[in-house]
Amino acid sequence: MADVATSGEAPSPTVVPVAGYAGATSGADPVRWEGLTGQELAGQLGVPHVALYAAVGSTMDIAHQLAADGAPAGTIVLADEQTAGRGRGGRSWVSHSGSGIWMTLIERPTDAATVELWSVRHGVHAARALDPYAGDQIRLKWPNDLYIGSGKVAGILIEARWQEQRVLWVAVGIGINVRSPTGVAAPGALEPGTTRLQALTAVVPALRAAAQATGGLTPDELADCTVRDRSRGQCCREPAVGRVVGIGGRGELLVETPLGVRAFRSGSLVLDRDTEAA
Repeated sequence: MADVATSGEAPSPTVVPVAGYAGATSGADPVRWEGLTGQELAGQLGVPHVALYAAVGSTMDIAHQLAADGAPAGTIVLADEQTAGRGRGGRSWVSHSGSGIWMTLIERPTDAATVELWSVRHGVHAARALDPYAGDQIRLKWPNDLYIGSGKVAGILIEARWQEQRVLWVAVGIGINVRSPTGVAAPGALEPGTTRLQALTAVVPALRAAAQATGGLTPDELADCTVRDRSRGQCCREPAVGRVVGIGGRGELLVETPLGVRAFRSGSLVLDRDTEAA
């Protein structure tokens, strides 16, 4: 399920330098996020480092740069605003200042075989963590979208860097609408009154736990996929014409077609009711 890149280097990011990053302006006042510095956030979240930015193009680009420089697993890149946030397939993600969580988590898994199902596994764990702030059970759309009702509240993007058959690092990007974004069709958001800090402290441990899991999806994870699957039983036109019947143990989408049930490990799911791939 991962969007896997085999190139060794990520594009050079455009950033606003801040304290706590090697490129920070000397003597600059530290950027704060919900009143906390990157160092304070790292302590509260139990991670080795939070690279905190006022504004970046994409936290993904920063994460790849830091990972290439040796940043340890658990390092988080967090921005108040993204000017070029992206989702799967090069789609943009609206990331206005103060309205949500725009972050990328660096992980260095030892079980490379699990990376293909990270979009699904991380989606399940994130949904569980955010349920208390959703007002309803969060639903999933394969492979990487989280919904409250008809509105997309969050999206996950997985990008891995490999050396031959060994995974060097994985960047886990997530965007969460804490408040409804403007200019977006059918937006989703967490319950009014939810703070960004509440959502962040809930979702980070969940993402880290998902990254540390080994093997295929567990029976509990598969059961959760079934309960949360908003596409199950729906007719689709991509990745094949047919009817969605569920998600398999390796995170694959199962579609019933005229030739039988087929499994898809990559691509986008476009339902007949959709106007575009999500």
